[in-house]
Formats: sequence, structure tokens, C-alpha cells
Amino acid sequence: MAEELTPATPDESEEPIKQRKNGLYPGVSDELAENMKSGWADTELHGLEPIAQAEHTAARRAALSGHFPGERLVIPAGNLKTRSNDTEYPFRASVEYAYLTGNLTEDGVLVLEPRRLPDGKSGHTATIYLLPRSDRENGEFWLSGHGELWVGRRHSLAEAEQLYGIPAADVRELADKLREATGPVRVVRGYDAGIEAALTDKVTAERDEELRVFLSEARLVKDEFEAGELQKAVDSTVRGFEDVVRVLDKAEATSERYIEGTFFLRARVEGNDIGYGSICAAGAHACTLHWVRNDGPVRSGDLLLLDAGVETHTLYTADVTRTLPVNGTYSEIQKKIYDAVYEAQEAGIAAVRPGAKYRDFHDAAQRVLAAKLVEWGLVEGPVERVLELGLQRRWTLHGTGHMLGMDVHDCAAARTETYVDSTLEPGMCLTVEPGLYFQADDLTVPEEYRGIGVRIEDDILVTEDGNRNLSAGLPRRSDEVEAWMAALKG
Repeated sequence: MAEELTPATPDESEEPIKQRKNGLYPGVSDELAENMKSGWADTELHGLEPIAQAEHTAARRAALSGHFPGERLVIPAGNLKTRSNDTEYPFRASVEYAYLTGNLTEDGVLVLEPRRLPDGKSGHTATIYLLPRSDRENGEFWLSGHGELWVGRRHSLAEAEQLYGIPAADVRELADKLREATGPVRVVRGYDAGIEAALTDKVTAERDEELRVFLSEARLVKDEFEAGELQKAVDSTVRGFEDVVRVLDKAEATSERYIEGTFFLRARVEGNDIGYGSICAAGAHACTLHWVRNDGPVRSGDLLLLDAGVETHTLYTADVTRTLPVNGTYSEIQKKIYDAVYEAQEAGIAAVRPGAKYRDFHDAAQRVLAAKLVEWGLVEGPVERVLELGLQRRWTLHGTGHMLGMDVHDCAAARTETYVDSTLEPGMCLTVEPGLYFQADDLTVPEEYRGIGVRIEDDILVTEDGNRNLSAGLPRRSDEVEAWMAALKG
């Protein structure tokens, strides 16, 4: 990785350029600095088409405006975070900012300024504050570690206006504007310390939380664009699962890391990234719900619990799980447990429909699993007693699903009454993912059960007349899984 000189910040362009400690160049000569200012072609882009979701982001901003009349609303994208010394983590814009703008670059801030509309009603003027093109006069574009010759070209403010359909301004001027602002203000916290500092005497935690909750609940029902992006994410994820099955022999020769890397390649080729840390859990690791170390052996005769999802370039993620026999065939006890989870998932998916309670799919799946545990003699019935006391939870452990969208656990800040205590509506997207997990050290179950973990997870979109399984492209029934694996390995 090359090293760069560090110039002054744009606001301090008259100060001498600072040299990185232990850098190989002592500085920049006046002649070189002058040379670098000229001789560059005009690369401004004209006639850009708006991004695909521009119409939808405008509607989302209008809904936000209508809910907070007369208030200034500040929604930051966030800043780069240091990984080590002078290297940063890959940037991912805040969900709230991306949802309202479609822009995904660091340091951006969306501001909705209150104004009076011609009809006398309250409204807002939206402005997206961004870093402009790198400055060629002060040398930022080639000397700064975040200049364009180091990290790539960024859009000009004029280009951004064409793409996002929002007036754009220089974000470096925003903090001063916010310090001078009057009237009620709300900010989405946790993403940009500099913006929050500029508003420190103008905002309250309670009012800011109300803004965060509103934006979380706004995402509960997906629009047509969002549903399409979720399907894209799932389709890529299906191909990623196929990739894994084809290389299971190589994973056996190495470790779970081979599975992780294989799926990651598909995510990066077809999407932005993985939507969350891939769970590539072979053998008893499948009983650890969020096993992301992925450093264990992959053995023939064991099960592989693969829980992974591709994130699209617009930040919508899939979340799919299959539990696969490494050698392509379930053993008798593995099939027994797998088929029980499949039956529970079938009951859960059938309960997803408009007008149903959100909790119904969880209750339906848990009832099946509780009945199986009673049938196998692992817990004393009747089933109603087991469910009332929650005794099945020793082996089922987690809830049966969650909302899905730009976050893998989407809409997490929503109020309980609008989420888990709500009624399902068309456009909601959720996972249905029951599981059974028999820990390797669980002495309350027969030895043959120990170390077996099974989860089956699909992404379900609520429709006008029921639901659509976005991940139906991956087989679920045990015999179909075996046939699918044999075809891919053949």
C-alpha cells in the first residue's frame, strides 16, 4: 500500500503541507506544486440520469417532512472509521441517510429545512451536503490520503444534484450553518460526531430518538423498488449457496474459511458486500447461533449450517439459511431433526399473510417443534404446558424470524406496538427461520442428538393474497436438498 503526504485541510490551504512521519519525500517543491495544478482535462459529467430509486426517496422525504412540520431535520451518512493506524474500514452509509437519499458516500448529510409552502402549509426544502470534487489548487487531490488520486473520483455537487434529485452543497460549510440555526432541530445520532457537536445545545435525546423511531417504522412496509432489490439480493444469495456446494470437497481439505470465502466472492462480484457476517458452521458449531469465527473443520458425515446473505449495491440484504449434509446425504438422526424443523417452517410460512398477527408465524413454528420434542420424549408434555412454560426454548433458543431490509434485522428501533405486536401488511418482508440445537454437552438428550444443529431460513414477502417466498429457488425438503446437492456436485 503506497504512502501519501498529508496536506493541510481545505480550510487551512495556506498553511504548509504536513509530511507524514517517516515519509520518503521531505516535502513538495514550489515548482512541483505549480506543475500539478494544470494540464488536466475537464471530466465533469453532464446529462446524468437520476438513480433508479430517486422517485421513491423523494416520496420518503415527503413523508418525513409531513410528520415533523416546522422542524429542521438532520440525517448524516457517517464518517470513515479507523481500522488500524491510517487504514479505515470499508464505509457503509447510515441506513436512515441511504433510505432518504440513495447516496452512499462518507461525510454526506441530508438536511430538511422548514419552509412555508405556497398554500400556507408547512413543508421542507431538502439539501444534500457532500464533499465536492478534490481541490486541485491546494493539492488535495494528489497529496491527501482521501484525495481523488488515492481513493478515486467523487461526484461534483452538480453531478450529485442530477443523480439524487436534491440540491447539493459543500458539507464543509454545514457545521457553521447548524451552529447558527434557530428553531427546533432533530438529528439522527451516532453517525457524525462533528455534526452532533454543532447541534449540542439545540437538540435533546428524546426528540432525536423520536426521529430515529419514525425512520425505522417507515421501513416496515417496503415499496416496489425495495421488494425488487430484496429479490435481487436473494437471487445472488441462491447462487452463492450453489457455489459453496460445488466446493465442499475443498472445504473438507481446509476449513469453514473456504466456505466463507467462496460465498464472499459471490457477494462482492454481484453485490456490494455480505449483508452480515456469514455463519459457516460445520458439525457442532451449528449449535452456536452466531458462529462467525468460521475456523473449524468441515467433515464428511457432519452437517453444515450456512446462514448468509448478499447485500445489493443499494444496501438491501438477503438472509437465508440451509443446513446441508457435507457428504450429500442426511443420516437417519440428522434427517429426523431436519424434517422436524422443515415441518415447523412450513407451519410458520403458512401463517404469514395480511391481517395475521406478526407473532402468529413464530407461535405456529414453535408449536410444531414443541410437539416433536414431546413426541421424542425429550420434554414432558402436554404441548400446551411446554409452550406455556417455554420449555422448548432449551433447544429452539431464538425467535422464529425478524423484519428484513437495509439492515439484516431491519426496523429495530420501531416501537413494539408497530413491530412484534402489530398486524402484517402487504409489503412487509420478514424471515421465517425455526431451528433445533442440541449442544454437544447436553446430557438431557440421547448421545446421538448431541452436536446437531439445524436451521432453515427463508425470506418471505407479505402480498395482497398471502406471501411470496423470495428464496424459493433454494430447495428446503430433505430429499430435494440431497438431489440438488448431487446435481451440483455431479
